Amino acid sequence: MTTAVAPAPADQEHDAHHEHPAWLAHHFDDAEQQFDAGKLGMWIFLVTEVLFFSGMFCAYALYRNRNPEVFEFCSTFLNEKLGAINTGVLLFSSLTMAWAVRASQLKQTKTLIGMLGATLGCAAMFLGVKAVEYSHKWSIGLFPGKFYVSQIEGAPHSTVPYLWYLSIPALILLVGFVLYYVYAFVAASKFHLRVAGPLVVAALCFFGGVKLGQILEAEESHGDSHAAAGSNAHGHEHSDHDGHDHAKAALAPTVNLLGEPETVLHDVAVSPAETNTPDSNVNQKGMAGLFFSIYYCMTGVHAFHILGGMAVITWLIVKSARHEFHSKYFGPVDNVGLYWHLVDFIWIYLFPLLYLIT
Repeated sequence: MTTAVAPAPADQEHDAHHEHPAWLAHHFDDAEQQFDAGKLGMWIFLVTEVLFFSGMFCAYALYRNRNPEVFEFCSTFLNEKLGAINTGVLLFSSLTMAWAVRASQLKQTKTLIGMLGATLGCAAMFLGVKAVEYSHKWSIGLFPGKFYVSQIEGAPHSTVPYLWYLSIPALILLVGFVLYYVYAFVAASKFHLRVAGPLVVAALCFFGGVKLGQILEAEESHGDSHAAAGSNAHGHEHSDHDGHDHAKAALAPTVNLLGEPETVLHDVAVSPAETNTPDSNVNQKGMAGLFFSIYYCMTGVHAFHILGGMAVITWLIVKSARHEFHSKYFGPVDNVGLYWHLVDFIWIYLFPLLYLIT
């Protein structure tokens, strides 16, 4: 009769040491080592992102220092209300992302999915507002570089439906997400419902941002038209009283932007076209096109980082729906949170530099 020999304590310890759970990669000894390695890799990546954006910030500072009047004039065509709304949206998304990290540590799956969905919705709303802002500028010819088109008095805005073109991808995604949600509902799959729900809400938030942007843009345009009409109605008296800034802006493209010595002129009437669209002389040396090249480069690259963050957050929602995160494994949520905070932090610098400093 043979009897089984119990493994030695050293063998038991050796086997236990190599029994990795599914969430622990085989090349890590424990959860702490895996978390620290992931955090280090993320910080190195974020440093490269800071260096990448620093190049654009340096270019902005250099060209602004050489052509301050150009940047002062062109910045008047940026809508501060839209920039402020997007700043608030991103700041709120930082709160929801930080909440999601905490929920992942406590294994609060519903809260985690809800906060990730809220962050995704804020990102979509940001892009919706930005789509309105871009389409409005393109309609009046504010393109980058040599594609910049000067508007003349009485020239109509472009009839190209830029906003519609920018909204088509979001509309396609919305239809796809709704169909996915219907499938999940019919199949009674809790997993698919947890994933589809936040995606549908995020797609709807994009169009909510579009609507909000249209309202604010319409208010801004309505206010500009009233100011221009009032300036013409009161003539020189109104210009001397509170229209001095508009007159200065109108004179800037014809005097300063050509690189000539600045000349101060008084009692000059301001036309509505000069207060709403750039004068034809603005781009004689490509200066206005240069400003909008920098503007679209900085805000566009930031928008692509938003899109990348949205893709990774969607991946986190899928993993959260599978109940993969807990107190020992929440590194992916924490690392994505660091990335998202950097994206928000960069916008906090972009907003005052482009919209507020004049």
